[in-house]
Amino acid sequence: MSAIDQRFPLNDETTIPAVGLGTYLIEDDQVAEVVKTAIGIGYRHVDTAAGYGNEVGVGNGVRAALDAFGLERSDIFVTTKFWPGNPAWGDDLKSKDQTIEECNASLKRLGLDYVDLYLIHAPFGGPNRLDQWRALLDLKQAGKARSIGVSNFTIDHLEEIEAAGLPAPEANQIELHPWSQKPELVAYMRARGIAPIAYSSLVPLSTWREERNEASAKTDDMKADGKIFAAMAERYGVSEAQLLLRWGVQNGFAIIPKSLNPERLRNNLELDGFEIDGADMNKMATMDRGDGVAWASGDPSLTD
Repeated sequence: MSAIDQRFPLNDETTIPAVGLGTYLIEDDQVAEVVKTAIGIGYRHVDTAAGYGNEVGVGNGVRAALDAFGLERSDIFVTTKFWPGNPAWGDDLKSKDQTIEECNASLKRLGLDYVDLYLIHAPFGGPNRLDQWRALLDLKQAGKARSIGVSNFTIDHLEEIEAAGLPAPEANQIELHPWSQKPELVAYMRARGIAPIAYSSLVPLSTWREERNEASAKTDDMKADGKIFAAMAERYGVSEAQLLLRWGVQNGFAIIPKSLNPERLRNNLELDGFEIDGADMNKMATMDRGDGVAWASGDPSLTD
């Protein structure tokens, strides 16, 4: 099946495209054109968040693409995320009612009646975390979100939901790539029907952060591994980025790579015509380096 058409199930009614467009750090005044271009190329999933500050532009881009390419709203899968608050950052925790208000505010900024996937952006909710999840359950029941989930949640946070007797999230968006594979978390999620959505898929590129100031054995190991990815990609006749993205899709993860460049947008979607063989998948399985670069599960703010 083509990567353009491939989808993974979230619930009985909803599937997520295997490849989507990430919009983190794309400015609101730029993102509409990027979204429209990506949809024209073939993307059918756009990922944003209230915290990105670009929901207005994303919504404008989606609607412009619908008009330009004769598509229906149901053709485009839209994900956004709710910011739960974080007292450690001077940011008050959101209540259940505030969570619902935040979703309504996101829908207004997007100019949409519903989103296909609504996520709690991080497990910073502490004593409000379960009430925030209850709010998402209500939002799904009300038709504001076709599917609901979380992001950056660990096993402990997912167990908290399970222990409260509440339905499990339908997805958990987490950093996933050969350097951060989270096998225990992914296995826990698989056993409970929680779909993994991978972000930061391209961190292992050999060009990644070549000018980083900090020096560490971990960084040196990662740079050495980067050469391996480049060599693998050359054998398959694809780019290093395509290899890393294919690794995610081949593992059953929806992926959301970001680019503003139309050629790279096309390349990130062109993952057909090759499959990483068993030997290379096994080799990549040995390259796990732990938590990754975006969030650290040992951070006390993630385990309150």
